[in-house]
Amino acid sequence: MKPDLSFEQIERFKADLEKCTKCGFCMSACPVYREEKIESSVARGKIMLVRAWLSGELTPTDEMAKALNKCTLCMACAQSCPAGTQVPSVVTAARADKAGQKGLSFPYNLVYRWLLPRRRLFGYSVRFASWFQGIFLPRTEGSIRHLSYFLSALGQGRHIPEIAPKFLRQSVPEINPPPDGVPVKFTVGYFTGCMTDFVFPELGQKIIRFLNRNGIKVVMPRGQGCCGAPVFLGAGDFKTGRKMADANVRAFKNLDYIITDCATCASAMKDYVKFLADTDERKQAYTEYAARIKDVTEFLVDIAKLPDSAYRVAPEFKGKTVTWHEPCHLGRYLGVKEQPGKILKALSDIKFVEMADADQCCGMAGTFSIYFYDLSKQIADRKVANIQATGADIVTTDCPGCQIQLIDSLTRHGLPVQVRHIMELLE
Repeated sequence: MKPDLSFEQIERFKADLEKCTKCGFCMSACPVYREEKIESSVARGKIMLVRAWLSGELTPTDEMAKALNKCTLCMACAQSCPAGTQVPSVVTAARADKAGQKGLSFPYNLVYRWLLPRRRLFGYSVRFASWFQGIFLPRTEGSIRHLSYFLSALGQGRHIPEIAPKFLRQSVPEINPPPDGVPVKFTVGYFTGCMTDFVFPELGQKIIRFLNRNGIKVVMPRGQGCCGAPVFLGAGDFKTGRKMADANVRAFKNLDYIITDCATCASAMKDYVKFLADTDERKQAYTEYAARIKDVTEFLVDIAKLPDSAYRVAPEFKGKTVTWHEPCHLGRYLGVKEQPGKILKALSDIKFVEMADADQCCGMAGTFSIYFYDLSKQIADRKVANIQATGADIVTTDCPGCQIQLIDSLTRHGLPVQVRHIMELLE
């Protein structure tokens, strides 16, 4: 007898589940399979796994959950699939049905359901962690600390930037107008994301100043929270994801554009309508919300249409050789590929060198790198080799998550290459 299980989310993406012909084109594209050479790690293997689960041949065991989690959602498989199978959607749906049947394990249930949706409480928790970071942990390089014991579930020996002494929302006002005498061309909402708020506030400050100088009024709503990517995409907790999505929609309801400096946040919020819209009201609200979201480089090039003369390199980076890492969520999910290059090529005081396989996954992938840190390092090592081959002094990107992965990877290899967000390069 088949078990009485709910497959509500998988059923929504059954067309993609049936498209897969097991041709194997995904094998050469998948960053996980490239390292492991295990069938359950590649897209077609996951499709077969979900099909067996749906038919009742399998039940959701820990091993099956591990196989579903062992996916970076980079979309390389979908890009290479002749049939156009959107395997990341199937994997996300399967994670949701698994979470509905089995629940979330500790401590992820605590973090995802109680901390992340409560921005202020989450901030206090991060601040508490920073005290331990400062008291007990040695520095490694610059503002990097080595988390070998504390927060082992997150750190696992990872070299990560220290938590900022002052969060972004504590250091800038909610409304940031252009300087006196500079006319307002646009008013935008700034979705900061957790990493910019808590780890890279200087990035957020620089973005606001740059936008202000170019006639853009920036509103940073205090009601915004986490984008929800770790919760609904990573853990499959759609119920909590909807609460987080609704909060963000409310926070930005009266603004024409919503800009982000994080490709992951942008793509996750655009995916609210695909995964979380369970009512007509939510579908409409999420659709309208998604239409206003723009990556910061996309906004500057396509909406604000700033001239090349607006992009001047910051003095500390003049004369440096710079290369570019394209985040998976920026290129494959958002379709933002040309805009960062246009900005980099406009900077006359740097030498821009293109990297081989610039769009190849770095292995961060949010919760993937927490569950499978050793595997994420193997994926990142390929990226490090490509960075090293460029001879670059600086590798720049457009995702704070990728920044952390690249910082960790380059530090592990002892390479003196700086990792910077593309907006940090600008004067």
